[in-house]
Amino acid sequence: MTTAHTKSRPSKSKGVSSGEAPRGRFADLDEDKLRGGYYTSTSVAEWLCGWAIQSASDTVLEPSCGDGAFVEAAARRLLTLGATPDKIARQLTGVEIIPAEALASADRLRPGLGKAADKIIRNSDFFAWWQGTEQPAYDAIIGNPPFIRYQSFPEPHRTLAMAIMGQQGLTPNRLTNIWVPFVVAATASLKPGGRLALVLPAEILQVTYAAQLRSYLTDRFARIDVIACNELFFEKAEQEVVLLLADGALPAASEENECRVALTAADTVADITGSKPALLLKQAEPKTIRHDNEKWLKYFLNNRQISFMRALRDAESTASMSAHASIDVGVVTGKNEFFVLSADQVDALGLDGYTTPLVSRSAHLKGSQIGKADWKSLAAAGDRVHLLNISQLQAGKLTAKLRRYIEEGERKEFHKGYKCSIRKPWYLVPSVWVPDGFAFRQIYDFPRMVLNSSGATSTDTIHRMRSKGETAERIIANTYTWLTAASAEIEGRSYGGGVLELEPTEAERLLMPAKLNGAMPLTDVDQLVRAGRLNSVLEENARVILREHMGLSAADCALLKGVWTMMRDRRNSRRRGARKAPSDAA
Repeated sequence: MTTAHTKSRPSKSKGVSSGEAPRGRFADLDEDKLRGGYYTSTSVAEWLCGWAIQSASDTVLEPSCGDGAFVEAAARRLLTLGATPDKIARQLTGVEIIPAEALASADRLRPGLGKAADKIIRNSDFFAWWQGTEQPAYDAIIGNPPFIRYQSFPEPHRTLAMAIMGQQGLTPNRLTNIWVPFVVAATASLKPGGRLALVLPAEILQVTYAAQLRSYLTDRFARIDVIACNELFFEKAEQEVVLLLADGALPAASEENECRVALTAADTVADITGSKPALLLKQAEPKTIRHDNEKWLKYFLNNRQISFMRALRDAESTASMSAHASIDVGVVTGKNEFFVLSADQVDALGLDGYTTPLVSRSAHLKGSQIGKADWKSLAAAGDRVHLLNISQLQAGKLTAKLRRYIEEGERKEFHKGYKCSIRKPWYLVPSVWVPDGFAFRQIYDFPRMVLNSSGATSTDTIHRMRSKGETAERIIANTYTWLTAASAEIEGRSYGGGVLELEPTEAERLLMPAKLNGAMPLTDVDQLVRAGRLNSVLEENARVILREHMGLSAADCALLKGVWTMMRDRRNSRRRGARKAPSDAA
């Protein structure tokens, strides 16, 4: 039973060597597995093994077997196909670093296989075991590798994992989650024609650090099926996972390989496990991959929608946001508790003259523009909309009250936090500038942009926009379209809670008209958005921007709207207690 580790606690340990009892972070991982881990259900393990293992002679590997859900399902599948226990002991291999889990795996196999069970489980670090084993050796690889951040994966295991990625032609970085080298090593272990069946985080569809892996997989397999579920596989975790089924392994990566990728979305886990794999996959429409680091999120669309969005990306009538504006992160204070203040706090602490107007939450942005009156209303209501912003000049002559406030922050050890500790002095916040507009970083419905005439900056919960030529008002008015909304769903990334997140580079890829010839006036947009009538804005801008100025047909506009609403509704359906938005709601 492998677990999906979403977090591991900090430790001073440097890690363990193969076969030793776990210490440090790996001891924490053991505790997470037993107390707070998210284990693959027997039904999912059996379903995946039913697809991956095709004959009684198949050799099978589980690279992170935990307490044995997958190896048990694999053994049962091989027995059903006619293999004997002694033969299974030679065909099936499970690797597990934690001794207690390795013993549990063997115990789980013993009722069905007898003494043969003791020959199946290897108590070892998978990456050390892999490098000491002749590959490729397997017809099928199954399992659920751990999801552990790069920084939380101890040595020497991390170095071994990254070295294997390098040997396979990939370049990992400090964002690489440890499930990635598990997938790479597993793929390299497959015989020609072999199958890979894994439970992986949905990040494989969308995050930048997995882009190389996506290309690697499409170079190494004839077909890849990804099965997503609107119901979370792990009820107690926000981590969204998918089932990756890769078929027809090639002996070496080939850029000329025409891999077909198909995505299937089910409503419940029971809808998946209650059907036969072949029947479920037969319903999926395979998509042709573009080798340009295209995110796999796009493959939830049908081929007509994909071709249309690709054509729009290449069309002269469209441009990326970066052609009109740059997007940057908001102010990173290092400790909002200290730097983000209310008007009452500014007065009580004597900090007047040392602050800059601020918006610190997307809830502060009600419409499509924010002015000085809006900001003053937020301040009067007691919102924390003042940023402590001490200049270099002021730092040389601090008032007694300001000095006392800084000393209080030091008593609370705010200056020892990473972002504060690398600044000299720690209380000078960098990159405080007032943008032309704001762009939402986290989105539930629409990728809203907001004109800024308030004189405020923002924290890093909200991105900052600078126009490059056209007025910010005109740029922002032209983002209120189904074109921008649809591209946001493709360029961003969504998580288990249904939120769409856009990093600055992703926001700069949002599609817009190449020529900003007209749009609904932003003051009208603002009124309608505040009144919950976003759809009225989008309908009018479809007429003015998309049809009159860009020359799209009514059918094209309907297709764009369909892309946006389908992708939006898919991710929102995974929000706990989610309700359908009203037809004319923001």
